[in-house]
Amino acid sequence: MTALPMQKLAGLLRRNGLVRFIEHYAELFPTSHLKDVVVDEMGANREIRVQGRTVINFGSDSFLGLDQDARVKKAVIRGVGEWGTHNGASRAFSSVEANIEAEEKLARWLGTEAVLIYPSVTLANMGAIPGLVGRQDLLVVDEQAHNSIQEGAKIAKANGVRLATFSHCSPTALAQVLQAQQPYRIAVVALDGVYSMTGALPPLADLNRVAAARDAVLYVDDAHGTGIIGWQGRGTVLDALGTYDNTFVIGSLSKAFSCAGGFIGCTKEFQLLLKMRSNTYIFGGPVPPPYLEAISTVCDILTSSEYDQLIGRLRANLQRLTSGATWLGLALLGGQTPIVSVLVGDEEATLKAGHYLFEQGYYVQSVTFPAVPYHAGVLRIQVNANHLPESIDGLLEAFAGLQKVVSLPGPEVLQRQAA
Repeated sequence: MTALPMQKLAGLLRRNGLVRFIEHYAELFPTSHLKDVVVDEMGANREIRVQGRTVINFGSDSFLGLDQDARVKKAVIRGVGEWGTHNGASRAFSSVEANIEAEEKLARWLGTEAVLIYPSVTLANMGAIPGLVGRQDLLVVDEQAHNSIQEGAKIAKANGVRLATFSHCSPTALAQVLQAQQPYRIAVVALDGVYSMTGALPPLADLNRVAAARDAVLYVDDAHGTGIIGWQGRGTVLDALGTYDNTFVIGSLSKAFSCAGGFIGCTKEFQLLLKMRSNTYIFGGPVPPPYLEAISTVCDILTSSEYDQLIGRLRANLQRLTSGATWLGLALLGGQTPIVSVLVGDEEATLKAGHYLFEQGYYVQSVTFPAVPYHAGVLRIQVNANHLPESIDGLLEAFAGLQKVVSLPGPEVLQRQAA
């Protein structure tokens, strides 16, 4: 019997190298893969019920724990009562008042003239990046920039924009690329404010000096820095540069904010231009109004004296984890932000290490190729303000046990790589 076209399509997709790689490891390690897990219950201090057991979740990017805050929950409920579940229109046609209020509050908190909210950071990057550059312009992307930046760059390239990459976080490499790609009308340099797999911060001040001297604008995806870096959590850009004069800042509303959506901080002029030039703003649909009410509530929390208590708990938890992991002799990536990755290396060892920790009652993300380089797998730990100190101590004890069953590299490996 001849296969249906749908069956043929599935067969062709299964030949894809990435699909074959992922399915191969899922087949080899069915109990260790821990991808696409289903959470049955959630507790107030990051307890989750998964596969019939309760574990402590160190895989949540709700860094400030505001997803469990009574005021944020109440704001969502209030929004449903006022607006319903959805307003059912592209923002190109209409926006609910809560959307305008949320953008104005975000702009005041962030310190920009204006903010434009998108349904997600991914849609912001995939719409704004192609919208900012044309055929006579240059788009330069950090080689380790987030996937959503890479996807936005592909769209820009398909539209005829020249695309180049530069070595990860290297001002020297950026200067060389900008020089080699002359002439261009203007260049946009896209990078992360916090690199999501390692928690590392780029040298923004040095990169901005290079860009400004060569007719280039910085475009910084600060999704993992929003709400946790700098004064009142305004992010890496203002913390590093003290100004947005030559920088677009892209922030997340679904991580530390614990709501939904993404945003671009910019001038009022660019807010209007992006409304016309950004296809995902026009065709992507709006953030549901209940979450817009919650965004305003979170802005109130971040700009209050309570923020110091929230960020204080988060930093204390982070310090507790990194100090303990350093004492154990683990190879740590990051540590300046609530994302801390422990280097394992081999893909099989990384999956087994994550499964061991899960069996001990702690869920961390086992991250392997292609999210990180081949044979550079990591255990990605995300610290939250509402983790209990005893949960962090328990995770460290589990790592001590892990060292007896899986050979983990020490910090000297990172020193050799840096050299």
